[in-house]
Amino acid sequence: MIPARSFGGKRVALFGLGGSGIATARALIEGGADVLAWDDNPESVANAAASGINTGDLRQAGWAGFSSFVLSPGVPLTHPKPHWTVELARGASVEVIGDIELFARERMARAPDSPFIAITGTNGKSTTTALTAHIIQASGRDTQMGGNIGRAVMTLDPPKSDRNYVVECSSYQIDLAPSINPTAGILLNLTPDHLDRHGTMQHYASIKERLVAGSETAIIGVDDIYCAQIADRLEKAGKDVVRISKRLPLTDGYFADGTNLMEAKHGRFSRIGFLEGIGSLRGQHNAQNALAAVVACMKIGLDLGEIQSGLESFPGLAHRMEQVARRDHVLFINDSKATNADAAAPALSSFSRIYWIAGGLQKEGGIEPLRSFFPRIAKAYLIGEAAPAFSATLGEAVPYEIAGTLASAVEHAARDAALDDAGEAVVLLSPACASFDQFKNFEIRGAAFKEAVGALERIKPIGGTR
Repeated sequence: MIPARSFGGKRVALFGLGGSGIATARALIEGGADVLAWDDNPESVANAAASGINTGDLRQAGWAGFSSFVLSPGVPLTHPKPHWTVELARGASVEVIGDIELFARERMARAPDSPFIAITGTNGKSTTTALTAHIIQASGRDTQMGGNIGRAVMTLDPPKSDRNYVVECSSYQIDLAPSINPTAGILLNLTPDHLDRHGTMQHYASIKERLVAGSETAIIGVDDIYCAQIADRLEKAGKDVVRISKRLPLTDGYFADGTNLMEAKHGRFSRIGFLEGIGSLRGQHNAQNALAAVVACMKIGLDLGEIQSGLESFPGLAHRMEQVARRDHVLFINDSKATNADAAAPALSSFSRIYWIAGGLQKEGGIEPLRSFFPRIAKAYLIGEAAPAFSATLGEAVPYEIAGTLASAVEHAARDAALDDAGEAVVLLSPACASFDQFKNFEIRGAAFKEAVGALERIKPIGGTR
């Protein structure tokens, strides 16, 4: 835990008593703050009170006595309208911050030279965060990973000069972290997302921009117009900007040329790494993730040998193009995290002979945006509520069957792929749907896929996946 000593002796209000909220409250108390915590969920309040956290209805609190208000990132700050606690805080001129802000202040107070890499973007944040942390840890350095992935940031070990932090930051967290100042800030990409919470795409992009604007070095993917404009704007403001691209041969920056990771300096190119043969980093989207991780690791002092070794040993993330097992020429991939068409596209673009398991609770637009990948699909196995709609979209373009359940889909796809004599075949769970019609969440769906694969005969599990 990181005791929030910057708040010692101060009275702090806190709203949101989920896992990260409890951790933040404990960090404040450990640092000597007088905390009054609340939540709209009575059960959460009762659990916090039972663990020794002082709770009380913030509607009845004397807000003039609070120095700060710590808000859970899951609670609306601006849209569709500010939460009632935010309005009370602003009415009393009390700052509204989150746990990432607490971390930033503690780092600056204790060890401002401790390497701090912060990652954001619409897609790829978790993989890039996990990959960056893995490379640093594999090099033998003290590495702490958390934030929007894994551990709540205030549960990490306290800052010291040789301790490296790799923190995933959502837009909600950045919006509550006005002084965030990473050594290397990564902005991967921007597409419309969370507009119900941010109002407009411009507001959403401006929040993401804050992370790289406050960093010593801003590492920005320039394959979309929003990020390209942010890179130009920060460079004109005098920031140290490093551009990366998964598809553009940049004149200055870092880009992917197939599976090669290239550095460009004044139009002169050199290879600094490669992804050939690294199954956990297949696909163009992972080339962008890898480029960001490589540049950030170089920024904090790792050499190219250490970085390449880390790339090659990266196990990947569970449920994100996770290599599960092999049986002869058939590879089984768990991409359960792909809960809409856009999220399924990277996996479909990464393989040429696919036995595709898709379906669940359909999102708007269905699978029509994936039509360009249909020639890669040998057969589709449709499950859940979306099966009739997906079958109508596939029509005569792709052979399919209504498998109904995931277990049945795995069994039938494995049988058909085994008979495929056209080279490597892939049984791919990339549902392009939410899981809620049949499973509580995508993690449970992915675990069910792995269990079904494991029950097949002659399966050889692929080690290292999490």
